[in-house]
Amino acid sequence: MADSEPKIALLAGATGLVGGHLLDALLESPAFGRVYAITRRPLGREHPRLANRIVQFDKIEMQLKGLTCHVALCCLGTTIGQARSEQAFRQVDVDVVLAFARAAKAAQAQRFVFISSAGANPNSKYFYLRVKGEVEQALAALQFPSLDILQPSQLLGWRREPRFPEILGQAFLPLFNPFLTGAREQWRAISARTVARAMLGVARSGRRGVYRYTYSSIRELAKSKALRPVSPVETKT
Repeated sequence: MADSEPKIALLAGATGLVGGHLLDALLESPAFGRVYAITRRPLGREHPRLANRIVQFDKIEMQLKGLTCHVALCCLGTTIGQARSEQAFRQVDVDVVLAFARAAKAAQAQRFVFISSAGANPNSKYFYLRVKGEVEQALAALQFPSLDILQPSQLLGWRREPRFPEILGQAFLPLFNPFLTGAREQWRAISARTVARAMLGVARSGRRGVYRYTYSSIRELAKSKALRPVSPVETKT
């Protein structure tokens, strides 16, 4: 397929905070002629370029057999609070993510775009950041021709059922951003919509290799209309 022809996108996590914005962005983009949204429950929306595939995540590889795509985008993830145990957290943020990645690989995806976390490190003393680092390593080992890892910190945006701590965070976290400079800039809160637009940007990119993006490069990607190289804030491995 020529680069100018519409591509097929495979999206997991379309019901989440970033995933919802990303689904909208993909459907608005003329770069994608078909968007497969992989969910556990029906999305309840219609669009001529949208196909909603309902799956059981523990059987995702089998249930996505036969699909082909050009790019896969993963917005899957949970929190310790939602999962209620470290084991349940790993089941979503490691097992399900990697199962989706293997399904995308089998679907011939040439690019895999993934939301991780600022500070992700397989050697971190913090469980959450250690798990994020481990899944990044595992994704790299799958050897997609292109792997883009976005590492935002706290996400700003309204969920369907916001909790009181999240409401406070939406109000106060942006106030701390100006004080997070230099190496601490990666910890600035960032809009979920901005992260989604950045994911769309890298999904349309033709670059090969493994790239990681933090606060400033995520914002630049989200604003960029042309897919020129992003600033050296990004890291390539």
